[in-house]
Amino acid sequence: MANNNPSTENLSVDELREKYKVERQKRLRSDGIRQYQDFSGEFKDFDRDPYVQPGFTREPVTQELDVVIVGGGFGGMIAAANLTKAGITNFRIVEKAGDFGGTWYWNRYPNAACDVESYVYLPLLEETGYMPTEKYAKAPEIFAYCQLLGKTFDLYRAALFQTEIADMRWDERANRWIVTTSRQDNLSTKFIVIAGGVLHKAKLPGITGIETFKGRTFHTSRWDYSYTGGNSQGLMDKLADKRVGIIGTGATAVQVVPKLAESAKELFVFQRTPAAVGVRGNKPTDPDWFKSLKPGWQSKRIVNFTQAVTGAQPEIDLIEDEWTRMMRVDTRKLPDNDEEAAELERIDFENMQGIRQRIEQIIDDPKTAELMKPWYGQNCKRPCFHDEYLPAFNRPNVHLIDTDGKGVDEVTEAGVVVNGVEYPVDLLIFASGFEVTTGYTQRLGFDPVGRDGVSLSQGWKDGPSTLHGVLSRGFPNMFMISTVQGAQATNFVHSIGEVAQHVTFLLAHCLEQNIATIEPTLAAQEDWLQTLFGQVGGVARYNATCTPGYLNGEGGGDVRSARAMAWITSVLGFANYVESWRTTANFAGFEITK
Repeated sequence: MANNNPSTENLSVDELREKYKVERQKRLRSDGIRQYQDFSGEFKDFDRDPYVQPGFTREPVTQELDVVIVGGGFGGMIAAANLTKAGITNFRIVEKAGDFGGTWYWNRYPNAACDVESYVYLPLLEETGYMPTEKYAKAPEIFAYCQLLGKTFDLYRAALFQTEIADMRWDERANRWIVTTSRQDNLSTKFIVIAGGVLHKAKLPGITGIETFKGRTFHTSRWDYSYTGGNSQGLMDKLADKRVGIIGTGATAVQVVPKLAESAKELFVFQRTPAAVGVRGNKPTDPDWFKSLKPGWQSKRIVNFTQAVTGAQPEIDLIEDEWTRMMRVDTRKLPDNDEEAAELERIDFENMQGIRQRIEQIIDDPKTAELMKPWYGQNCKRPCFHDEYLPAFNRPNVHLIDTDGKGVDEVTEAGVVVNGVEYPVDLLIFASGFEVTTGYTQRLGFDPVGRDGVSLSQGWKDGPSTLHGVLSRGFPNMFMISTVQGAQATNFVHSIGEVAQHVTFLLAHCLEQNIATIEPTLAAQEDWLQTLFGQVGGVARYNATCTPGYLNGEGGGDVRSARAMAWITSVLGFANYVESWRTTANFAGFEITK
């Protein structure tokens, strides 16, 4: 029976503000993003690739190239496809994984799917002619689509898989980058394109005793089906006699928990901050509808989605899902007056009240329902949309272990301790996400060395400096596709695509005009930073009230992290800005040598 007790849902505006403030305060930590650790040292085995056969070898490659692309996820693939369409084919793609896919190569946990509709998320659908099978594609389909992109644009012939950058160094005399790899490749290239990924480097929580656990452990991005059994659809038969713990209740956990609940003898979900979980409503693609789409449909639909989730309120909502309904009004914007401020706050409160009421309607146990309610603004964390997560907590084998905002106390040899109580488990899964706001070179895993032997981490010791987020002074011909002073969006692939298009324009021009070097002026970099700061507006004000998370640097942040900010309002603003800049054709802000 559903829980019909209204509980704390009748709070006044003042009481809601206070409730949000109290819940935020519980979760503030002095260590901020330092509370996490990477897959290094004693945790290096967490980074093992479970999807390739061990013992892979190949002959080293020595080659002179026009371009080396670092990363074989969507960013690197879109850049490579754009270059190919521009007639530039003398490039190599260096990728750590065993195939293309990036995020969708690594994340193969049961039930993994994209939370943005596949018709706007999967890039270049018109070029490949591919029809997604459903509105929100599952991970295996997205990974297969990445492979299709590789075949469509003949990218496999350029790929160096299971390979990492060992060193990247600018040769001043030759005006070229010298790149060496973990496979002893020696690549001399005129240009670099770094597409290191938005969700590239997984992280672990820095919990006391995490290294002492004697059972099986892994991160969701390195799922061990040899231990769990089953596949992407679940059916993990080897967990039938196992007690399983999962730490994390963000977007990944929302997807995987229902499948663990179906399979495990007992499941313990350790929660620090509840997710905001709305309706998903997935459905298969109608082939007749898809065939009826006119040329140019995807670009139009991508723009429509971004408009709809950034408060632009397009006349027609082509997407019609919970994203576009919930985000129709940008509640982060700076209000013109007190009346508008109150209206924005009301809309935000009501949307989150709807999320909390849904929890009460679905979850039977009133105590569990209360603990799973999110008490923060709708833009504080990436909202989740799922139809199986909440019902999973009605199963008798599923136990929510709430930490009242503090997080897990410690991990022991046998299990997890919360509030002094130990919960023994056989398997401990970390759904702890990815590094988003850590240093750029830390996430890349290498540190390019530019002019005068200065590394990027040294050049950016006070924070990033770029023009348009794609080039940095002192590192000529090194293009970057990232959110660092670039673009960001709810639909990550839209932002990646806009930056990749800008990079392709610049790089193609340099090759056509036989330009030796291109890099920004110091003044242009500072102007760009001020342009980015000019977009902050209400977003910074809004984030300051949010519960900690990756969107606000875990409630911390400093000048260095502030300088890493992207064009924060809408990727369409970034796209319009750089497109206008390109039409001038005078390359203002860049220093070019021939």
